[in-house]
Amino acid sequence: MDKTTLYLLIPLFPLFGAILAGLFGRTIGRAGAHWVTILGVAAACVGSFIVLNDLLHGAPAYNGNVYTWLTVNGLDVSVGFLIDKLTAMMMVVVTFVSLMVHIYTIGYMEEDPGYQRFFSYISLFTFSMLMLVMSNNFVQLFFGWEAVGLVSYLLIGFWFKRPTAIFANMKAFLVNRVGDFGFLLGIGLILTHFGSFYYADVFAHAPALKDATISLFPGTQWSLLSVACILLFIGAMGKSAQFPLHVWLPDSMEGPTPISALIHAATMVTAGIFMVSRMSPLFELSDTALNFVMIIGSITALFMGFLGIIQNDIKRVVAYSTLSQLGYMTVALGASAYSVAVFHLMTHAFFKALLFLGAGSVIMGMHHDQDIRNMGGLRKYMPITWITSLVGSLALIGTPFFAGFYSKDSIIDAVRLSHLPASGFAYAAVVIGVFVTAFYSFRMYFLVFHGKERWMEAAHGHDDHAHDDHGDDHHHGLGPNDKPHETAWVVTLPLVLLAIPSVIIGFIAIEPMLFGDFFKGTIYSDLHPVMRELAEEFHGAGDMGLHAFMSLPFWLALAGVVSSWFLYMKRPDIPAAIKAKVGPIYTLLDNKYYMDHLYIQGFAAFGRGLGKVFWKVGDTVLIDGLIVNGAARLVGVVAGVARRLQTGYIYHYAFAMLLGAIVLLTYQLDPLHLASLLSDVGSWFKQIGFWH
Repeated sequence: MDKTTLYLLIPLFPLFGAILAGLFGRTIGRAGAHWVTILGVAAACVGSFIVLNDLLHGAPAYNGNVYTWLTVNGLDVSVGFLIDKLTAMMMVVVTFVSLMVHIYTIGYMEEDPGYQRFFSYISLFTFSMLMLVMSNNFVQLFFGWEAVGLVSYLLIGFWFKRPTAIFANMKAFLVNRVGDFGFLLGIGLILTHFGSFYYADVFAHAPALKDATISLFPGTQWSLLSVACILLFIGAMGKSAQFPLHVWLPDSMEGPTPISALIHAATMVTAGIFMVSRMSPLFELSDTALNFVMIIGSITALFMGFLGIIQNDIKRVVAYSTLSQLGYMTVALGASAYSVAVFHLMTHAFFKALLFLGAGSVIMGMHHDQDIRNMGGLRKYMPITWITSLVGSLALIGTPFFAGFYSKDSIIDAVRLSHLPASGFAYAAVVIGVFVTAFYSFRMYFLVFHGKERWMEAAHGHDDHAHDDHGDDHHHGLGPNDKPHETAWVVTLPLVLLAIPSVIIGFIAIEPMLFGDFFKGTIYSDLHPVMRELAEEFHGAGDMGLHAFMSLPFWLALAGVVSSWFLYMKRPDIPAAIKAKVGPIYTLLDNKYYMDHLYIQGFAAFGRGLGKVFWKVGDTVLIDGLIVNGAARLVGVVAGVARRLQTGYIYHYAFAMLLGAIVLLTYQLDPLHLASLLSDVGSWFKQIGFWH
């Protein structure tokens, strides 16, 4: 099999599975639907590993077109693939996590009537994401970008009979359109000034346009590359849920848990991080854009972490954790440490997918109760879920030698070494974020797996704040005679398989990915010295892990874990007392900084109000009332007047003709001639007896 055929088959396998499960789901049945999609994604995963292995063993990168869509004025728009190590790494992550999610879904969606439809959607999502990461031009990138947005809309609103799910998927769709508008403008700006959609052409001409300017407003000149990069990054802010376009991601937890792992941990939300890394030859040339990226990332990393502290829905805690970690990746991009951002993207994909799937396993064991206040003591009932969730949590908080430690500490070091003006604020944000992350992660861990078995109390007086994760309206939560239980092997096997890379992948991959030639020729950070300075401080993965025990991030993470243990295991009365003391701050966090209010009661209400004005005044009064109906009324009035003039008497018509003739003569003759003429006419009327 030649390379092009293999590259083509990798995205097509999941597409074929999606078509079979979606269009022929009733024919092939539930088992048929999961088999065709799992085999398709498994084949894509094997192909991705083959591609990565070839590249690691010296195979050259591939950049070529497989299908020309259209050609306009010499501008070529094609389906093409750019297969280098960055692409191959993303392909492996996307297909492996997707495969785990597919297997997990067999158990999680077992009783759901939309079983085949769900498998079709997640397989179609995998195809869309592969097309995005494999693209070699902006048009195909935008196709994949919009396709993952469309499928995420379908998945978030999968239980379409629930109003909250419909609201959440519409919110995700509209917020992403805001980002995508900026993204489209950026692509248009690049096409206008570079004359090509192909990455290679754009990157080759970028240095020549480093000092080029454009006039956005009369009398002001803006750097072309700064504007283009910021517009492209606005697209990433929507897709990767960066402040202030982050509001859709927590609400998207309305979808089934498997898609939380697939979309909001490993794949779709990392599309923006991947895109900026791919565009590193452009971003490197604009310090303005890099500062903007760093500021947005640091705000997201810190302030979204604060929101995780007060959440009681198990999935929403993990969702805010995702927002915060995406902020860390974005900060690394702003520091020109693109390879560090991609490294954290990879490690995060494994341990965050693990945490989401672990949360789903807990939800199943708790009979679909998601409130962590109703849990506790699940360690002895769900041992596999417990140990894998602990591994995921340790990786998330950056415990030395775990995967998350190597990537997260590298981000903190990169920001510390950055010379950009925004790096001071960013460093403070990511360091404080270490404590916050450890605190909310282990608050959830302790409340779910340790301490008093509160589900027994909840079973007898089940409160209403638990959140149903299934589309039907059946009772959720444990009954008085129920106990939590470990889930089926199709659920626990993916947990174990994701836990393994969550422990070891950082140790294995840090040296080649950050300080080796893994990204050579793919990611450019030559104009900023951060990666060179980082390499000087690096003395091996083992030394880095040992040295961490003396570093500030380790002690902050430990403080976060100990604080959460003390407050929620030993003295649960203290959090309630703190909440009472800092009421306004809690209200601010509980209302998510009022961002939803700003958008819904502010921008959306203003838009609706403006629409109402255009409807009531513009449409009803001006167009319908004045132009359409007004014209009809005017014709009616004129016709009414004219009707009165049509008497049927010939002398009235003769008089009207005479009157018209007089009016016309008034313009032609001077007054004396006119008077003489009227006198003659009068004499003539007397003679014929018209008057006496």
